[in-house]
Amino acid sequence: MLLVLSDEHKEHLGFLTRVDAAVVGEFCRIAVEFLKKGSNPKIFEGAARKLNVSTETVQRGVEGLMYLMTESSKMMISEVDFQDSVLVLGFSEDLNKLLLQLYLDNRREVRQILSDLAPDLPHYHNLEWRLDVQLASRALRHQMKPLLTLKLHLEQNGGRNASVFQTDPATLLHLIRKLEQALGEMKTNHCRRIVRNIK
Repeated sequence: MLLVLSDEHKEHLGFLTRVDAAVVGEFCRIAVEFLKKGSNPKIFEGAARKLNVSTETVQRGVEGLMYLMTESSKMMISEVDFQDSVLVLGFSEDLNKLLLQLYLDNRREVRQILSDLAPDLPHYHNLEWRLDVQLASRALRHQMKPLLTLKLHLEQNGGRNASVFQTDPATLLHLIRKLEQALGEMKTNHCRRIVRNIK
C-alpha cells in the first residue's frame, strides 16, 4: 500500500533536499522526540540559526518528517512501498535510503507512541444472551411473544462493566441490517479516503 502525500506535504519535505544527510538524520530524531514529548520551539530556533533559514521552515520540515513516519508506521507499509511513496518527492538515492533506514529503525517505537496516545475506549469482551418466549397469558391463550435479553460485557482501563438490553427479534434484525449496511459503506473508496485523513 502506497502512502499518498499532498502537495503541501511535498513542499514541506522539499526543504530536506537543500540540507546535509546528517541534518536530515537529526531532523528525524527531533521528529521522534516531537512525538514523545511535544513541540519544542527552542530546538527549531537553534536549528534555523545554524542552517540560516526561518524557524517556520525548520518546523514544517520536522512536521513533514513526523507525518511521513507516523503515517508509514500506522499502515506498517513495506520497504518497497515506502521507497515508492518517497520516490515522488524527487530526493536523491542516498536521501531515500536514509529515510528508509530511519523508518525501519523507528517504526516500532512510533507505533508504540501512537498506541499510547490513543484514547482507551470501551471495547468488547463478552456477550451473553437469552431468548424468552411467552406462549400464552390469562387474557390471550394463543400468542407468541419472543423477547431477547442481551448482556454486553465491555472492558476499559483494565476494568469491566456490563450492560443489559432487551429487544424483540424484529428490532434486532433491523439493527443487524443497519450495522451490516454501515460496514458495507466503510468499504467504499469515499469512506476510505475520509478515514485515512482522520487518522
